[in-house]
Amino acid sequence: MIDSSTIDPATAQQVDEQAAAAGLFFTDAPVSGGVAGASNGTLTFMVGGSKPSFEAATPMFEAMGTNIFHCGDTGTGQTAKLCNNLALGVSMCGIAEAMELGARLGMDPDVLTQVINKSTAGCWSSSVGNPYPGVNPDNAASKGYNGGFGVDLMLKDISLAIGAARGLGQATPTAATAQQLYQILSANGMGGKDFGSVITLLQGKFEKK
Repeated sequence: MIDSSTIDPATAQQVDEQAAAAGLFFTDAPVSGGVAGASNGTLTFMVGGSKPSFEAATPMFEAMGTNIFHCGDTGTGQTAKLCNNLALGVSMCGIAEAMELGARLGMDPDVLTQVINKSTAGCWSSSVGNPYPGVNPDNAASKGYNGGFGVDLMLKDISLAIGAARGLGQATPTAATAQQLYQILSANGMGGKDFGSVITLLQGKFEKK
């Protein structure tokens, strides 16, 4: 059994126990790479499970992805995905703020993007997923925020990460702020749009109900 959804680690562990009782191998194996990664077979798999389970499932991972990580015991695949998406969701909010500020101060968004991508703030959110329309003609931001990774999916993942952190007594202040921004988008009919649409909150252009 391979579960590539994103759920909380404790649930993955419960499913593993039930699978083992039925004599089945189980891995939690969420992915990263988006629509392009799925289409091109270049996904990243973050896999949690016993070594025998991981080895049994590896040929299937290799058919769909190029980066396959055995993260540890059951649940650690989910842990890796939640930590990754927590950072991704927060970074998108930061890049959106920077891009909108630069544009309002009169800088060409294309030039600002080049500077950021060659400087210390460079990241996926500034390059591949840049939220400013027209900067990357191939991404969701340049297509009305259609396609890509949906706001509701990001909201779910950040909420799961915050919940896991709360169970450990760890504060997640930046994730909580990002969560609120994605909640506003979702509540106003933007849940199916790419999460880079968070920049529209700063621009006052998001589609209110």
